[in-house]
Amino acid sequence: MLKIAFSPIYMHKLPENHRFPMEKYELIPQQLLHEGLVEKESFFSPNVAKDFWIEKAHDKEYISKLNHLTLSKSEIRKTGFPLSKELVNREYIITQGTLDCVDFAIKYGASANIAGGTHHAFRDRGEGFCLFNDVAIGSYYALEKYQMQSILILDLDVHQGNGTASILKDNDKVFTFSMHGEKNYPFHKENSNLDIPVKDGINGKEYLKKLKENLDFLSDELSPDIIFYISGVDILDTDKLGRLAVKREDCKKRDEMVFEFSKKCKAPIVTVMGGGYSEKIYDIVEAHCNTFKSMLSLF
Repeated sequence: MLKIAFSPIYMHKLPENHRFPMEKYELIPQQLLHEGLVEKESFFSPNVAKDFWIEKAHDKEYISKLNHLTLSKSEIRKTGFPLSKELVNREYIITQGTLDCVDFAIKYGASANIAGGTHHAFRDRGEGFCLFNDVAIGSYYALEKYQMQSILILDLDVHQGNGTASILKDNDKVFTFSMHGEKNYPFHKENSNLDIPVKDGINGKEYLKKLKENLDFLSDELSPDIIFYISGVDILDTDKLGRLAVKREDCKKRDEMVFEFSKKCKAPIVTVMGGGYSEKIYDIVEAHCNTFKSMLSLF
């Protein structure tokens, strides 16, 4: 059974100008149920992550400032969100969703979080709508709880996973891979273990060719015990921020390639949603649901 993390708290109260891209967190599970792809029993509601795990990837001082709402105005501005207790609680729940997905992926082969992929959060600060780095925390969770020796993070969001690369740069058991817009945010890139920048306007055919080449390389070089997949759909040609020319069917093919890769590696896979900012919410939801369809076809 595919287990999917979802909590209504993902849609905590936000100003109107922040709500649009967040609507997907409600619409994706509704669409999956409507199409009969999953049953209600497939969903689980995560609790709040413990600081014990958060502290593996984030400084205690930063965590304390979040919990006491004492970030400076400059620090708050960099996160992109107005700081609130509800927002911080939401981040704790999203993070626990990814930790739970590690457990379920090991049990069932795959699991997914309808949220997460908060890859711009650094050890000591938040950036780009990210407060806690759920995948970095999840990596430490997998390493310690399951004594894993090799973890692969496949970040295919259009934006580089700068926070992830920074947090995990000295951990030789975690391999960070980021394929992202060369000239897109963040403008200062960190060094992942493997960075693949792509040009503005790249089409689906060229994008998929480049991805296949690198998945083949990773298959030859690594034997991961678990894979974290950040499946951002901001690579779409309809995305307001992505600047690429990838069609929805190509985005679906990307997902299929990743899940086939995980099967080839015989590695459980945890999928988190990442970004998506198309003008029409339909395009965002359809692309994310295609990720689940691809997953369900193989697991």
